[in-house]
Amino acid sequence: MMYANLLRLYQLPRLVLHAQPSRVICATPPRYKIDACNVYDKLKFEFSEENKCRAKELLGAYPEKELRGALLPLLDLAQRQHGWLPITAIQAVAEMLKIEPFAVWEVANFYTMFNLRPIGKYRVKVCMTTPCQLRGCADVMRVCEKTLELKDGETSKDMEFTLNATYCMGACVNGPVISVNDDLYEDLNVDETEKILCELKDGNIPPPGPRSGRFASEPITGPTSLLMPAPHAGFGMQELCKPKTKPC
Repeated sequence: MMYANLLRLYQLPRLVLHAQPSRVICATPPRYKIDACNVYDKLKFEFSEENKCRAKELLGAYPEKELRGALLPLLDLAQRQHGWLPITAIQAVAEMLKIEPFAVWEVANFYTMFNLRPIGKYRVKVCMTTPCQLRGCADVMRVCEKTLELKDGETSKDMEFTLNATYCMGACVNGPVISVNDDLYEDLNVDETEKILCELKDGNIPPPGPRSGRFASEPITGPTSLLMPAPHAGFGMQELCKPKTKPC
């Protein structure tokens, strides 16, 4: 067992440096490749002093035997610092949690929000689930491909944009939707999608949320319930508290 784990760890750099197969079937190979001359610079990682303090706070929320519970937030912390998760970041997280590096890599490889190879400054993800399909997400995807000159799974040569198709962002009633890093843009059409991407290209981050003018997830035509003012506190309680008398 120990030999098998050591063999897996030895193979990690190869798994990280080579393109990971897309979770969405795509025949187009990724554009980005790591130059062998700067591979060690690309893989170098160490938590900053600020993030070491944050990691210590995270670990303090778990008992000694349950430190593994901090795995996801520590991976997220490492990725936000470095932009993606090289093998050295996985090793650093494993040392903090006192677990095998391969166990950390398995988790990072499972969740789509973690990146095991470099991505662009803006990661644009287009939801392709059924509700968004019914609302025109195919057109949104096409305008993303045209504007960014990318296909699903590709990263631009200037490392500004990465384009991915994804499934279910939890905003079905506001479809079509795309996410840009941590921000969600809803109620999209071709024109609004193009405006968002052009603003990003100019270095501006447009405000997230619905692009139709509605607030949150209310009906597109306006509220249909709770149209009257809310009753005062304790409304109806006096009637409930009145003693019930038997009829004569």
